[in-house]
Amino acid sequence: MAESPQSEIPAEYKNGAVEFLGCKIDLSLRPLIPRPETEFWTRHAIADLARRGRSAGRVLDLFAGSGCVGIATAKNLPAAAVDFGDIDAAAVEQIKINLKINRLSGERARVFQTDIFENIPPGESYDAILANPPYVAAERIREVQRSVLDWEPRRALFGGADGLGIIEKFLRRADDFLRPGGIIYMEFDTFQKISIIKMLKGLSYGSFEFHKDQFQKWRFIRIKK
Repeated sequence: MAESPQSEIPAEYKNGAVEFLGCKIDLSLRPLIPRPETEFWTRHAIADLARRGRSAGRVLDLFAGSGCVGIATAKNLPAAAVDFGDIDAAAVEQIKINLKINRLSGERARVFQTDIFENIPPGESYDAILANPPYVAAERIREVQRSVLDWEPRRALFGGADGLGIIEKFLRRADDFLRPGGIIYMEFDTFQKISIIKMLKGLSYGSFEFHKDQFQKWRFIRIKK
């Protein structure tokens, strides 16, 4: 049987860049395309950080991809220092490109190639960790759009058979990198809510609450140390 032809390249890659909360995000190295749902919760997180008086704090954008979440945070909270982490070397280079485009200096932004927290400097701690981990379940691959499978980095999408493998590793370690009263904002698949509740009940975080996106689907969680 002949293989079906590859789908058309996404418009975002054709255009070479997208806008994300007023920031230009270059996509020349083909990172995961920023989603409207991610923009939605990032806006929520930025507003929450500003209300909590953490505009001068330290923030980590983990599983950063293009760097869109952390860059928007840094641009909208001018006193914040933002670190970026991703396992992919191409993503690390993409983040550096986007920091330059958005005129964010090295004094306010550091970039690490890291497998979750592997290469984050010992003793480093954060007021907030913003995380968009790979969470698509491999068992749900037939539900993923063909263009996503053809063009976007699968490493940034899939989180194991049930999509929870990387989420669990992240949640088990993130508490060690949070300052007292620190908060996590994490994106997830709406079908994973119950499993994440079970995970968190076995961990030592202070509190957590789930939020829906603009499409009324459970999409992100806010966790407080």
